[in-house]
Amino acid sequence: MRSNALLAVGLALCSALFFTLTYVLNRSLVAGGGHWAWAVILRYLLTLPMLAVVLPFQGGLGELPGELRRHARPWLLWSGVGFALFGVPLTWAASSGPSWLIAGSFQTTVLAGPLLAPLIYRDERARLAWRTLAIGALIVAGVFALQWGHAQGRLHAGDWLAIGAVVLSAFAYPLGNRQLLLHLEQGPTQLNAVQRVFGMTLCSWPLWLLFAVIAWFTVGPPSLREALLAGGVALSSGTIATILFFRATDMVRSAPTALAAVEAMQAAELLFATVLGVLFLGEAWPRGYALFGALAIIVGIALFGWVSGRGAAGDDEAVRVLRGDRSA
Repeated sequence: MRSNALLAVGLALCSALFFTLTYVLNRSLVAGGGHWAWAVILRYLLTLPMLAVVLPFQGGLGELPGELRRHARPWLLWSGVGFALFGVPLTWAASSGPSWLIAGSFQTTVLAGPLLAPLIYRDERARLAWRTLAIGALIVAGVFALQWGHAQGRLHAGDWLAIGAVVLSAFAYPLGNRQLLLHLEQGPTQLNAVQRVFGMTLCSWPLWLLFAVIAWFTVGPPSLREALLAGGVALSSGTIATILFFRATDMVRSAPTALAAVEAMQAAELLFATVLGVLFLGEAWPRGYALFGALAIIVGIALFGWVSGRGAAGDDEAVRVLRGDRSA
């Protein structure tokens, strides 16, 4: 059992690294003169065929076609929220600062689930977990210190807009995922995680195709470099990281301590974003208030992962929620 837990934690750490590549590659694309719109559009257009390659090894389409025919409206709505309303503002904010700034600010997403719970659920899950919110206050303080330090104590209107964009995406992501999980919970359809992510990606395609047409006529067609970097995000975050995280939670779903450790590994994203940004993009290390904020976020994420993971262990629905907040 111990070796199984260590392997699961290792997989979760690898998934955190691949999730981190989203921030680094988006920043590289924007810093290199590419347009942020193509970064997010191509990411989801390319994720679908990559998931299609994986799908036959994960049970095929299963009940997904029938589910989409019967309930197209909720799938289109919540896929748009969970993917488009998440991806557009997050990628737009990539031009506002180094990778660690965006990665750190996005960690407010761990607060989104607990804060949204009373608005989403009508059962015992609607309860606000005050211990979780206390940890969340530490994370929010860390995000503010991170932003304050980066701006050298002078947050301008553009800085606040970037913060707002990242926070919006941080709440849109779990909102779309949890609402779709709730929809599936209320019906007979049984889908595994990869089938659900494939369905959400497919249902978000009309929006991405519309955005692609608009971008083509306003900023011009994407360059080969933009396509390659967006493809890297689609492969790393949309495919590899998602599957690794699902596998890690599966391995230790009934072991409270191990599942908590798996969930806490997302704290490594800020570390990875900092190191990769410094090594490959020439970004500066966080210093002063920014460094203090980064450390506070890492501690808060680790504590949050410990609390949420231990609470979810043995509860299949709770584990599904953890996965939903970390998919695609």
